[in-house]
Amino acid sequence: MTSGVPDTCDVRIVGRQARSRGTIALMTGTPTDDQRLRDLAVLRRVRDRIDREYAQPLDVEALARGAYMSAGHLSREFRRAYGESPYSYLMTRRIERAMSLLRRGDLSATEVCFAVGCSSLGTFSTRFRELVGVPPSVFRREAATTSSAADTSGIPACVARQATRPIRNREARVAESHLA
Repeated sequence: MTSGVPDTCDVRIVGRQARSRGTIALMTGTPTDDQRLRDLAVLRRVRDRIDREYAQPLDVEALARGAYMSAGHLSREFRRAYGESPYSYLMTRRIERAMSLLRRGDLSATEVCFAVGCSSLGTFSTRFRELVGVPPSVFRREAATTSSAADTSGIPACVARQATRPIRNREARVAESHLA
């Protein structure tokens, strides 16, 4: 183009101050490094909110409203930054906490389900099995009988958390099926 304006332009709101004032910045189709850093900071705040409020009723729409994004945009950007969707990240945090509570042994699987913020025992059990490889009741029973194998008392908390973190379903142990 001879006028010096790129052919593909994108109009975006830049920052909270710009949103509140209604200022619009004209940018090329690719975000600048500064914009990308601001977006990553927003995504980090969303991730921190999930870590803090995992037991609260959170959904992608509520998280997106808090980040001043649409739910679709938040999901895409979160997946691009962290490799999984906000919902998957939330469920992983809930299952991590559930594993810890089940290891203690003083709560039933149903009590743990509601303590970590899940409202459906069926969904909780399904997600738990996908991430851990066994249902919550079996995990609780095995944790009670093999407490020495899962004992993390002498290990720093940050290392113990990483070692006992549930893994995504594609990496989980596959239960052997016995077909006749």
